[in-house]
Amino acid sequence: MSEKHCFNTLSRREFLLLCALSAGDMALARAGVPTLLKPGVTEAMDQGEGGGSLAVGAPRRGGRLIICLTSGNPRHFNPAVASGDATALPGTQIFASPLRFDEKWQPQPYLARSWEISKDGLSVTLRLVEGATFHDGRPITSDDVAFSVLAVKTYHPFQPMLAPVDRVDTPDPHTAVIRLAWPHPAILLAMSPALLPILPRHVYGDGQDLKTHPANLAPVGSGPFKLVKYVPRSFVLLERFNDFFIPGRPYLDEIEIRFQGDLNAQLLEVERQEAHVLYPVSDPSSLDRLSRCKHLVVRSLSDSALGLLNWLAFNLLRKPLDDKRVRQAIAYAMDCDFIVNYLHRGRSERATGPISPASPFYEPNVPTYAVDLVRAGRLLDDAGYPLKPDGRRFALNLDYLPAMPDQQRDVAFYLRRQLAQVGIDIQIRHSASFPEWEL
Repeated sequence: MSEKHCFNTLSRREFLLLCALSAGDMALARAGVPTLLKPGVTEAMDQGEGGGSLAVGAPRRGGRLIICLTSGNPRHFNPAVASGDATALPGTQIFASPLRFDEKWQPQPYLARSWEISKDGLSVTLRLVEGATFHDGRPITSDDVAFSVLAVKTYHPFQPMLAPVDRVDTPDPHTAVIRLAWPHPAILLAMSPALLPILPRHVYGDGQDLKTHPANLAPVGSGPFKLVKYVPRSFVLLERFNDFFIPGRPYLDEIEIRFQGDLNAQLLEVERQEAHVLYPVSDPSSLDRLSRCKHLVVRSLSDSALGLLNWLAFNLLRKPLDDKRVRQAIAYAMDCDFIVNYLHRGRSERATGPISPASPFYEPNVPTYAVDLVRAGRLLDDAGYPLKPDGRRFALNLDYLPAMPDQQRDVAFYLRRQLAQVGIDIQIRHSASFPEWEL
């Protein structure tokens, strides 16, 4: 990436933000890649009786895990066509993927018991677990893998993820060979649970639009849990799939994920031990409050998976943001140190680009932008946007993710004030939920 803008990484202590474009001019956003149980930015976990550090003992079968999700209500439960925590958290339990990854970025078997990348990097051969079934009892075959790979390539918001995929060959029911047009260093990472759910072709391949397919709200899955009840803007209840292909798993009987939008109510639920996990939490005051609870462990997971970043995304299809000089001027006008030290109370650190320092693809040696309002103004002049008599040059819409006020709303209002100093009039727009923001 030759062009560097202002990024903000919430460090090992707490959180971060990153994104995709909305329909507006610019967007503040956040994203990450979940593992089987989605790791968060910072989460509060009930450690049971006794206090102290979170103890890990022999797993016991049974029980219901209750998770409060702060990032909104899902439109549906099909991660093949949507990103975001609200879809990924239940979706990674409902659907299995070819691979999983450990904390050191090493691929682990899942639906694929083994895999092999060709010497020229142009094919990946997956050998599937035999005897695995969907929740309706039908066998999971290489045909379902092929269908799912091409479905994700076509419909998932992360279009570059599977862009090199040319086709998927299925020489037998338990072997899938993914053919690539060019080598892809992240091809295995693209096979993780939140990114490549294995869908039943006999359900989703009936010719209906996958984005609006009725099975998205009544999924027939391949993972450890099946959906039994969903009350929009309230909760989803998942129940153990007794014929899951990993022997003895899962241990839990049920997972309940609550989607209430009131953070204060969710804080009370974990404080009163009415819920076990609150995810994600980034507000400094809330983190301080939860840290004082002896029965809770507040744990940062920002170094896991791809990390979570906060960033400002530009709609390059619209003027004036199609001009590199305008984007550079915005970068020079932003004071990331103010965001880190004041808005985030020192809990974050400045990122050097769009890839988290926790990623194996991280590159620290990139140019950065120091605050320079004079230079920002000069760039805008050169781009053909001089100051008008009213002190403005042009107006832009800024959409922000409707969750985590300190990460989104507060930064958006700061940017409105800061960019006004160089003549950019920011109009802030708020969406009711993450799925609405995505649209």
